[in-house]
Amino acid sequence: MPMNTLPLKTSDPAVLPAHVLSDMIAARQLSPVELVEAVLERIYANEPKLHSFVEVYGDEARLAAEAADKAIRSGHAVGPLHGIPVALKDLVEIEGRVVTGGTKIWSERRATRTATLARRLIGAGMILIGKTHMVEFAFGGWGTNQRLGTPWNPWDARVARIPGGSSSGSGVAVAARLVPWAIGTDTGGSVRLPASFCGVTGLKTTIGRISTYGVLPLSSTLDTPGPIARTVEDTAILYRAMQGPDPRDPKTLGHHFHDPMSTLKRGIRGLRLARMPEEERAGVAADVLRSYDESLEALARLGAQVEPVKLPFHFEDCAAQTSPITLTEAYSILGDLVDNRDLPLDEAVRARLLPGSKISAREYLSALREREELKRAFETALSDFDALLTPTTETTAIPVNSVDQSKAPVRFTRAANLLELCALALPNGFDAGGLPTSLQIMCRGYDEATALRIGWAYQSVTSWHERIPPAAASRG
Repeated sequence: MPMNTLPLKTSDPAVLPAHVLSDMIAARQLSPVELVEAVLERIYANEPKLHSFVEVYGDEARLAAEAADKAIRSGHAVGPLHGIPVALKDLVEIEGRVVTGGTKIWSERRATRTATLARRLIGAGMILIGKTHMVEFAFGGWGTNQRLGTPWNPWDARVARIPGGSSSGSGVAVAARLVPWAIGTDTGGSVRLPASFCGVTGLKTTIGRISTYGVLPLSSTLDTPGPIARTVEDTAILYRAMQGPDPRDPKTLGHHFHDPMSTLKRGIRGLRLARMPEEERAGVAADVLRSYDESLEALARLGAQVEPVKLPFHFEDCAAQTSPITLTEAYSILGDLVDNRDLPLDEAVRARLLPGSKISAREYLSALREREELKRAFETALSDFDALLTPTTETTAIPVNSVDQSKAPVRFTRAANLLELCALALPNGFDAGGLPTSLQIMCRGYDEATALRIGWAYQSVTSWHERIPPAAASRG
């Protein structure tokens, strides 16, 4: 067992995966009241250190649990998710609730609408347990927040390490077993980075799969909401609950929506999986590469064909090509705030956003055209493959005090946003210091079902996703 790891403590329902909790509630082995109380106990015991929640809806969650319990006992369960708690990244709007977007200047701002994805979760009977911390304006990959505080990565109880961003609080809360699952958003890796650094599973969905209505925007071209969970199965279930057409988000219209659960456990025999080119291994930590290679071997043993591929880009270049798009669109939304030096913004985020003021319309439109050309080239290169596999991040979680804010850990993640792909990040080992490593499974746009199918096959023969971090041992 890797260092800094604790065995699964099944006497505490809060540490169990959501699909197991669902089965227990259906079998009357666990009530929503018992589950919510266990979750709140863990939150209140661990939050002073972990700092993953902006706000906890304790009283409201207890009332919702009582209502769910009565409904289920009376034969009026609305579905298998009835009574399961969920946390939302604090850019998902809930009418009447504070929505900070990770910025101190919006600490008192209340939403006037409820996001479609939140309505769908509530409609499925899920219980909103609270809002999670994030990088200011969702613009940063390390997970730090100068003004509102940085969540503590639970894999190191002594040293403050990056949680990954921008969905930092969601990643920490799920990893620390404070909540079974949570919602994040991903513009350049913001679901997958916290999944990687916190040792959990996260799905970057394709544009239009999940409505962004009621989700504070950063880049309309690239923003995608997605689930963060402990297992691929939970990730698939939560993704299914959120996806679907929404007239208030035109990008969701006109797509065929596939139930990922129908193919999740089909196996991967005969699938062709591309491993990244040899030159892309440069600069990746040795322990990360070891976990990556072992993951490829595990998938090959399951019957997949793992073969090399020649890509039409280097990941570093692909990451850089997203910048004109992200910066232009983000500055168009946030420029007035960023330019006002009297406002107490996170100075690292301000520095990242300011270059957006200097990008011309010509540069922006050229970047969009180049994106389309690169998408076609990538599709040709991967035409014979079902997925492209990479590490999710080059390293494991580094100490917060060693972060270089002029850089970002997005080398392997931004390609999926730029090329309009879907991508799954899941734990695949530990480094010598007991910090989790992560595997990224990238598939064609709107092929989330295949990414989840590959991930489920991998987790069916590994146990990395079952480990509990040392800073999350207490229930109270």
